[in-house]
Amino acid sequence: MTVHGPVTRAWTCGGCGLPWPCPTRRRQLRAEYAAAPVSLALYLGTQLVRAAEDMPRTPAGILHQRFLGWTRDTYQTKAAGLRQRPQ
Repeated sequence: MTVHGPVTRAWTCGGCGLPWPCPTRRRQLRAEYAAAPVSLALYLGTQLVRAAEDMPRTPAGILHQRFLGWTRDTYQTKAAGLRQRPQ
């Protein structure tokens, strides 16, 4: 288990105090869900809903970028690399 879990209500990282998911937790999640990007999106979507309940004044777009936006870059880069492989 990671020490970089969320501290709810404020949604900061329990390990480093940065907004959760912090860079360390993002790296951990990328590795943990490397073969299951849909599962990662579902997990983070659930966390986004919980955070939205705790932080009703935070704009939805900011929460989306924080919780889900970074995953798109990870998997687009991976998919682009797969498409460029010689046959």
